Amino acid sequence: MALPDSLPLVPYPSDVRREEGVFPLASARIAGDSVIAGQLRDGVVTRTGIRSQVVGEGTDAEIVLSLDPSAGGAEAYILDSLGSSIRVTGADAAGLFYGTRTLLQLLHESDAGWAVPRVRIEDAPRFAYRGVMLDVARHFFGVEDVKSYIDRAVDLKYNHLHLHLTDDQGWRLEIDAWPLLTERASGSDTTGGTGGFFTKDQYREILAYAADRHVTVVPEIDLPGHTHAVGIAYPDLVEEPWLSEQSIAEQAALGIPLPVHGEFYRGAAVGHSSVRIHEERTYDFITDVLREVAEITPGPYLHIGGDECLGTPAADFALFFERVSRIAADTGKTPVAWHEAGAVAGIAEGTIGQYWGSVEPKGSHAAEATHFVERGGALIMSPSDRTYLDMKPTPDFPLGLVWAGIVPVRTAYEWEPTAVVPGLADDAILGVEAPLWTETVTTIAAADTLVFPRIAAHAETAWSPKEGTERTWESFRTRVAGLAPAWEASGIEFTRSEEIAWA
Repeated sequence: MALPDSLPLVPYPSDVRREEGVFPLASARIAGDSVIAGQLRDGVVTRTGIRSQVVGEGTDAEIVLSLDPSAGGAEAYILDSLGSSIRVTGADAAGLFYGTRTLLQLLHESDAGWAVPRVRIEDAPRFAYRGVMLDVARHFFGVEDVKSYIDRAVDLKYNHLHLHLTDDQGWRLEIDAWPLLTERASGSDTTGGTGGFFTKDQYREILAYAADRHVTVVPEIDLPGHTHAVGIAYPDLVEEPWLSEQSIAEQAALGIPLPVHGEFYRGAAVGHSSVRIHEERTYDFITDVLREVAEITPGPYLHIGGDECLGTPAADFALFFERVSRIAADTGKTPVAWHEAGAVAGIAEGTIGQYWGSVEPKGSHAAEATHFVERGGALIMSPSDRTYLDMKPTPDFPLGLVWAGIVPVRTAYEWEPTAVVPGLADDAILGVEAPLWTETVTTIAAADTLVFPRIAAHAETAWSPKEGTERTWESFRTRVAGLAPAWEASGIEFTRSEEIAWA
């Protein structure tokens, strides 16, 4: 396969110099960091079938991996195939790892067999936070599925996995102090499945797998709403469902069952649940849960929800979130909350806001997002009409939802994170996250069809320079088409969007 003038690299690097010819790979002997070299070896085998070998330093390896802090800032790397070997140099271990992901994208079949073009690439990310979210509450995905999702993400240089662990439909993480959460409240989901949960050992297995691939796990315990499942285990902690006449009518029209206090809820409606904000036992519960989650999670973030509390009075919401954001901060973690929590004047200083409104903010959304920055925090940008991977890419797509709109690939690609909330400096944006909610998804293969290729669009938004010469839709649609063979080799069930002329 001849490579196009624009190399099939997504996200596109900061600087690329290409020369004539290719570097042929016969055995792909790899020298360097044993963990990253082993991961690269596995990737080469999957992509090419070449049985590459990890060898010691000082050998005649074709691919040499090394660390050099002078290669750039955090997560930066240099990839050079102009000489007698392919050299990948990372400014740190993460940069070295990302350099190997670029190398795997460059592998192609040429007249000389499997080869890499002659290039020198110097690269570093635009944003520090580049995330995907997997909702394991609406539909439960086990350890191996989560690992598969991590693998898909890291190939596109994502470095955070937000796990949505709790919601109305189920509680998915073992908590020693409150064992009934998983004994009683984990056995259901929205898709008709039997639910499930992670033991602490299984969660640690996910954390270790992610860390080996330079991914930070961000656990979410959604509060004070999205807590119907808590009431199955501990009914005294949760209010009776809040149901307006409008919500009753809407759920009846859609055939969605109404929630019943203390019973499993398998519908997809939101906004009807809340913990009891004025009960002290509620805060004992939250303190225990957040402490246990923080103790076993090595990353710096602890997501505490805060969205869609439709039946909660503003004063109660403020009282609750002022206290709970401080409980979260007292664990030593940085709290993260959905943007509605920015309405709370006294939210803990430094709390990170996650903006999920539309790319053109409505109502109070921009002010709520801005308040996080005013309190010393920053924003993760997840506008639902651009980044929500569960939105249908076409009107007739068999999976997905439409409440935020139809989101084709080009729509997913063409937006600017720093332009959504007016008046904020660029450095107020911590990064970008692409969430996948799972009301209609039951397998990773099904998730692939919704996620790919749009997940690649968000990866480029998060990594590539804003003003890069290849940072255009026409360039992206050509480059992402060139990734099709690699995705097929990896078993990714991507959707061949008509917007892209696939290789």
